[in-house]
Amino acid sequence: MLTVKDIMSTNIVSVKPNTEITEATRLLLEKRFNGLPVVDENNKVVGIICQSDLIAQQKSLPIPTLFSFLDGFIPLKSTKKLEKEIQKIAAITVADAMVKNPVTVRPDSRIETVAALMVDNNFHTLPVLDDDDKLVGIVGKEDVLKTLISDHSSAAE
Repeated sequence: MLTVKDIMSTNIVSVKPNTEITEATRLLLEKRFNGLPVVDENNKVVGIICQSDLIAQQKSLPIPTLFSFLDGFIPLKSTKKLEKEIQKIAAITVADAMVKNPVTVRPDSRIETVAALMVDNNFHTLPVLDDDDKLVGIVGKEDVLKTLISDHSSAAE
């Protein structure tokens, strides 16, 4: 039975919340990563910044549809969601664009669990934390895909 420990990357590249968006983008492109864990001054994971979070900056601002009722306007879109989208589009630092309190996995998590999390929630990258909540690795979709090749090649032998 394969676990996260068997496939995770331990060569971790992380960023701080105050890292500029341009630096995070450069790291993602240079290292060919889908996402980077965001750690605080104590090296605790506080978020994750993914390519999709940065691509959101290229979106145009969605204008909510308004509904007129008794001479008043009622937005048909949540103002909280609109504020969140504005924050991502205007982000200057990682803290403005990251997903806070990301889903994490443990080194002993089964690959099936990771695959289900990734597929069901459209996650590309998951930080791996030990029992002390210390960042010990990262697992991405590519790591999971590699297990298909190794399973296939060992079945052919």
